[in-house]
Amino acid sequence: MARIISLETASTNCSVSVYQGSELLVLKEDPSPAYTHGELLHVFMDEALREAGLQWADLDAVAVSKGPGSYTGLRIGVAAAKGLCFALGIPLIAVETLKSMAYQFKDAEGVLIPMLDARRMEAYVAVFDADHNPIGPTRAEIISADSFSKWTAQGPVHLLGSGAEKCREVLTHPNFNFHTDILPGSKEVGLLAADRFEKGMFEDLAYFEPFYLKDFILQKKKQ
Repeated sequence: MARIISLETASTNCSVSVYQGSELLVLKEDPSPAYTHGELLHVFMDEALREAGLQWADLDAVAVSKGPGSYTGLRIGVAAAKGLCFALGIPLIAVETLKSMAYQFKDAEGVLIPMLDARRMEAYVAVFDADHNPIGPTRAEIISADSFSKWTAQGPVHLLGSGAEKCREVLTHPNFNFHTDILPGSKEVGLLAADRFEKGMFEDLAYFEPFYLKDFILQKKKQ
């Protein structure tokens, strides 16, 4: 069974897991809002591997959350993942951040819409059915009273993640359900990566880049 270390840095949650096949061996996380990826990611990687009783050379692949999400967080995670792959000569597996969020929500009826806050009244969103199959594109959605009305007409709609909090006062249809405690995590990245490893779904190390979805805009402080 493949031994895979998985990294999640697309949001405030700095998360590292180690899997052997579909078995979770170790999970290390810091979900604080301080964006601790730069300080803790490599510490967590080293600790997780030691707690799993493995050496770096024992790894068969590295998995990373590809975005969308925090521009800086994604760059840190992908740079660490690619560096490991180059150094160890092992493949890279990329997992869609919003898909990994949808995987945290089980046994629900209706539609799942993972959402990451993109500032102001915008969120990165994707739409999945109750079996976690994508039924809508990943996009940046400006939240209005009409957002997702296509889905509320059909039944329950579960809004998952940090982007859901800003929607409470705008999206008032009774079919909306808000689950704001869901953060992207390496636990789900690793679970999805185990399946992709078996299918040989690897990235081109030389050309792989995070899925930013939007261009980075440097904002200056007001004088």
